Amino acid sequence: MSVFASLVEQLADLLHPLFAGASTAAAIVAFTMAVRLAVHPLSRAAARGQKARVRIAPQLAELRKKHAKNPERLQKAVMELHAKEKVSPLAGCLPSLLQAPAFFLMFHLFSSGRMAGHSLLAAPLGGHYADALGNGGVFGPAGRVYLVLFAIVAVVATYTYLRTRKQQALNPVQAVPADQPGAGAMAAMTKYLPLLSFATLISVAAVPLAAALYLVTSTTWTAVERAFLYRDMPVAGALAPAA
Repeated sequence: MSVFASLVEQLADLLHPLFAGASTAAAIVAFTMAVRLAVHPLSRAAARGQKARVRIAPQLAELRKKHAKNPERLQKAVMELHAKEKVSPLAGCLPSLLQAPAFFLMFHLFSSGRMAGHSLLAAPLGGHYADALGNGGVFGPAGRVYLVLFAIVAVVATYTYLRTRKQQALNPVQAVPADQPGAGAMAAMTKYLPLLSFATLISVAAVPLAAALYLVTSTTWTAVERAFLYRDMPVAGALAPAA
């Protein structure tokens, strides 16, 4: 914990000439970007895996049709296909899993009182949205800081939502066949999965402002990173005019 605290404090000292009283907030953003940059190679690997899964999706559909009445043979055939094409079903989870420890450590740091005396404009970094509402309301000095964060998250979430829905529409072959166990639950989860993009709005309102900065920066990075890594996939081209 002290290592993370020291890193943020050192970054804040370096950035103080440029950001003055908001240097700690700037340091949190810089730290978040450093964490995301560190796991970027894994994100690139996950992107390659996703593209490979799209490429082999027709083969998977054919295997499901061929072995529809033999789940064990189907599972073995799918594993063999993944091994042949060097596709890991878990590759996409690695970037998120490696970010989780950093987030929880930072969240504990933000909640430990070490943010006392630090602020972003009029909003204390250790405070919550409820504090801002009680001190000036929605359009008060602190409330306006949160409004900016909410606006950023809303734009990013909307883009992610539209992109995910478009990706699902362009790759229907990845859907689970209706006769497979758990197909109903999987279909429901797939239908509502894009809406999870907006859950960050609730998180930003619930966590300390310092943690909210971490979330907003990381979420924005994810959207930009995915647009770059998946730019050669059909979904990226389909969304280009809207973006």
